Order: sequence, then structure tokens, then C-alpha cells
Amino acid sequence: MEFNGILVVSYIIAIILFILALGGLSNQETARRGNWYGIVGMAIALVATIWGIVTQSYIELGAALLIGGTIGLIAAKRVQMTQMPELVAILHSLVGLAAVAVGFANFLDPGRLAHYSGIDLTIHDIETYLGILIGAVTFSGSVIAFGKLSGKISGNPLILPARHWFNLLLLLVVIYYGYEFVVQSPTGTAANPAGWLPLIIMTAVSLLFGIHMVMAIGGADMPVVVSMLNSYSGWAASATGFMLGNDLLIVTGALVGSSGAILSYIMCRAMNRKFLAVIAGGFGTESTSAAAAAAGDQGEVLPIDAEETAMLLDSAKEVMIIPGYGMAVAQAQHIVHELTQALREKGINVRFGIHPVAGRMPGHMNVLLAEAKVPYDIVFEMDEINEDFPDIDVSIVIGANDIVNPSALEEPDGPIGGMPVIECWKGKTTLVLKRSMATGYAGVQNPLFFKDNTRMLFGDAKDSLDAVFKAL
Repeated sequence: MEFNGILVVSYIIAIILFILALGGLSNQETARRGNWYGIVGMAIALVATIWGIVTQSYIELGAALLIGGTIGLIAAKRVQMTQMPELVAILHSLVGLAAVAVGFANFLDPGRLAHYSGIDLTIHDIETYLGILIGAVTFSGSVIAFGKLSGKISGNPLILPARHWFNLLLLLVVIYYGYEFVVQSPTGTAANPAGWLPLIIMTAVSLLFGIHMVMAIGGADMPVVVSMLNSYSGWAASATGFMLGNDLLIVTGALVGSSGAILSYIMCRAMNRKFLAVIAGGFGTESTSAAAAAAGDQGEVLPIDAEETAMLLDSAKEVMIIPGYGMAVAQAQHIVHELTQALREKGINVRFGIHPVAGRMPGHMNVLLAEAKVPYDIVFEMDEINEDFPDIDVSIVIGANDIVNPSALEEPDGPIGGMPVIECWKGKTTLVLKRSMATGYAGVQNPLFFKDNTRMLFGDAKDSLDAVFKAL
């Protein structure tokens, strides 16, 4: 009884630390502290669970923890910042897979029918069914997201005929077999559980739904997908908690699920998207045709070299730096910081403009800039700086494409139509750093590159900025 009390207190402390972690992660200046809150909370939760709930198989559990911890440590050291989006996606898939495994383990538990009966059994079966359902959708959807983010699967949306009717059919199938599972389950025995067929069919349908859902989403909306799958993984964990009767897992999963859902909503609002439309694959459907049409001759670009760029920056009073995925690829965040310092020492006002979906996951650019020790007070969100561009002398776009694409405003029916973008072309001069004229993740050519006040500095962003820095 005394140990149960310690377990409860440990869980309460862990929950408080998880809440503090979420609060810390909401702000750049407190994000590091928030991470430590989460680490300590998870350590307490693991130790309390191992010593308070597990009563046997300590060797097997220790081996599993050692293997999992080793893999996680190796991945954390080897994965580059550019690979973080796909790493997050594949980690979400593991949460979903764990929920599926726990659900089937609960179903096969010989003591299930002895512990539960009547309405209690029905509730437990519904928990099991929902846990496997959410877990399977999370698993398959996250695997597809990993493939898209890593470039192994095309970022173009796969649009099936009557896709919405297809999704509705899958939903009806899941509901029907859920009813069949709940009805059949009490008729089984400990040695021969009933309800196998409905459970397996539902799992297969859920896996198919997860694949179809993410495949139908265009590249421009993938950051929302990452956030959405984060929410799903939380709900899968919460459902697992209900199956196991673990209060900590219920609360922790609910925290992750609700925060992920809120973040997805905020991102959709910032992108002028409807959350349900994104899930249903309502955007990006015209990417192939629109991209082909936009890829035609739009004029000539005006190249510039490092020396000319340095002269341009030296004569400026207001500079706006707009980072994109190309900055992450080139690992140019540190030279960006050095260049920023050099310009500020010359009395030039330098600021950063961050689009909500810059990069391939929420907060991608903010993390990179924080890593390079860029001051937080000069980093602004899109809605804070868009009105300032008429007064900006030079805008430096580093490896960004879709987030500074005027066609988002000019072509409402296009793949990124309606998405708010950083309107850097309204400034005096826009300097674009790119390796080539390749399109962005959404597969759409950018008219910005062909405007009269745009200059293109081709090459690796890190090398280009290093040359500019030396020429200042």
C-alpha cells in the first residue's frame, strides 16, 4: 500500500513536469528548460512504472530498454537537422505500432474474460478496438509521411476518384466491424478468444486509411501532417493507457494529443487551410498540372555575385533574412549568424522573418537559428513583419521557395493557392540564395525569381554567404 502511494506521487510529479515541459516549449527562450522538464518527467515515469507495476520478466525488460535506448542514442547523434522531420515521422510510427501491439496483447490476455464481464468487458473491448484503430492509422500514415519527407515517395498528392466516398466507406467498415467485435468478444474463452476476424479486418482497413490519408496530401501541407501525426500518436498513447488502466499514460497521451491538435489548427489557420480539408487531401490536387504550367518561360533571372551582394548589403539600412529548408540543407545557420553580427556592427537593422511552415516541420527554422545563437528579439513571425517590406532595403531569401511564392496570392486555384506568404517582393531588392532553379517542395515554380527587383545568388548557401561575409 505504501509503495502504491509512492507510485501515485511519482506519477503526479511526472505529469506536472510534462505540463511544465509543454509550457517551456511554447517559447524559444524557455525551450531548453522545457526539454529538461520533459526528460526528468519521463525518467521518473519510467522508473516508477518499472518498479511499481512490473513484477516479473525484469531481464527481458532490461534488454528491451537497453536495445531501444542504444538505437535512440545512435539516431540522436547521427541524424542531421535536415533529417529531423522524417525522424519525427518515423518515431510517431513507432508509437502507433506500440499501440497496435498492446491492443492485440490485451485481446490475447488469458485473464481478460476473468477480469471483465458485462458492461466492463464491453468498455474494455471498445478501448482495445479504438487503441488498435488509432495506432494503425498513426503507424501507416507516419511511414508514408517519412517516405515523403525523406524523398523516397513523391511529394505530389495521390488523388483517387471519389476519394471522399472511399474514406466514408472505410469509416463505415470500421464502425460495422467494431460492433461485430464487441458482440463476438464475450462468446470466446481464455484459450480461444472470439472476435479475431473483425479485429484483423479493422486493422487492415485502418492501415489502408492511414496510407490513403497521407498520400492524398500535397507537399505544401506536409508540416501540418507532421503536427497532425504527433496528435494521433498522443491519442494512441492515451488509448493504450485506458487499455492498461495506467493513469499516467492516459494523461500524457491526452497532453500530446491535444497540444498536437491545437498546433495543427494554428498552422492551418496561418496557411489559410481547413484542417479537415487537409486531412481529406483537399489541397495540392492541381500540383502536377499547375507546376507544369508554371514551369514554362517566365522571363530571365538576374544573377549576382558575392562582391556585388556585399556592396548591396553595405549600402542598406533595413535587411530582412528569410530562412528556408535550403538553409538547413546547407547547414548555413552559423554563417548567417556571423553575417548578421557583421551587419549590425555596421549599424544596419537586421531582422528575421519566419513563415509558420518554413522547413518541413513546425518550428524547424526557429530551432536552427536558436542553435546558431541568433538573438530571439530579432526573430519575427510572418504576420509581424509582412507590413514592413515596403521599408526593407534588402530581403535575403535563403533556400526558401513556397513560403515566398507570389502565386499563392495570385493563383487561388493553384497547389498553394490561398496560403499566406512572406511578401518580400514588396521591398526594394530581394536577394535569393539557391543551388539551382529547381522548384520547391510543393513542385511549383516561383515568379519571384523573375521579378525585376530580384537578384539570384546561385550556389551552396553556406559557401555563398561565407564569400559575402569575407567581401564585407
